[in-house]
Amino acid sequence: MKNFKSLALMLMFILVLGVLAACGGSEEEPAAEEGNNSEEGSNAEGSEEVSGPIAIDGSSTVFPIMENLTYTYNQENPDVNVTVNSSGSGGGFKKSTVGEIDLSNASRPIKEEEKATAEENGIQLEELELAYDGLSVVVSQQNDFVEELTIDQLKQIFLESSDAKMWSDINPEWPEEEIKIFSPGHDSGTFDYFNEVILEEEPMKEGSNTTLSEDDNVLVRGIENDPNAIGFFGYAYYAENEDVLKVLGISEEGNEAVKPNPETIQDGSYTPLSRPLFTYVNVNAYKEKAQVRDFVEYTLNNAGKAAEEVGYVALPEDKYQEQLETAKSWAE
Repeated sequence: MKNFKSLALMLMFILVLGVLAACGGSEEEPAAEEGNNSEEGSNAEGSEEVSGPIAIDGSSTVFPIMENLTYTYNQENPDVNVTVNSSGSGGGFKKSTVGEIDLSNASRPIKEEEKATAEENGIQLEELELAYDGLSVVVSQQNDFVEELTIDQLKQIFLESSDAKMWSDINPEWPEEEIKIFSPGHDSGTFDYFNEVILEEEPMKEGSNTTLSEDDNVLVRGIENDPNAIGFFGYAYYAENEDVLKVLGISEEGNEAVKPNPETIQDGSYTPLSRPLFTYVNVNAYKEKAQVRDFVEYTLNNAGKAAEEVGYVALPEDKYQEQLETAKSWAE
């Protein structure tokens, strides 16, 4: 009987040890899991998992870059709702200077009166350069008589004060056909830039033979099937449609005509129509909204690749990194 009791006690002791060992193991496993979770949390912090809306508007020229960036950003950050519209540079500044949007895309620098409006409303807008563009003067591939134009000929075609209405008025060897103009609208930074560097702030022709639109795709469609049409917009829209459009060489002061391409845009030989492209950041939004801060930093790390993918020219990499360091200082 004693032996039986001893055996029973021994078995009970072994059973208790087994249970304790099992409990000890189950406590260690969660500890290991906690370690894994904290590592994932650290990764999440490193990639700044964020959520919420971001509102972007402005230049139709900058739109393809921002659309590309938004798409790739949302692949990594599906909880951020980025909306990108293209009401033109001026349209974007009308909204950004009163705090309605977080980023304002522009194909020209902000004007003094726009800066003043922002200041009156307590809005701080900071400029970021995204890429280089060559404003492209184009005709239809069906046009077999124009290959290049001088600055003076552009003025004859586009200035309201010019009497030229027919292609033959520009060059007597060209057809006696009415010139049809397709131009960005007055809210467009591309219109402002062309008006400044080509028309020298003089009024452009407007009437039955002129179509204005902030939507560059409308301009493309208008020009592509009309051999007597001419227009201008950002290089990316030409590059995307070069099977139906022909880009013209531009010359000034007796120099050889130069066509826009990535090399001539970056080295500045496509003058005077090479220009930088911008986005303006609402600094208060950058400080207060983690998703805006994250998107701006993503933009500066990826804008060069996006610009080249849509047909523009990237800045030197150190330029993006300099701007990134500047942007980070806004939150300090």
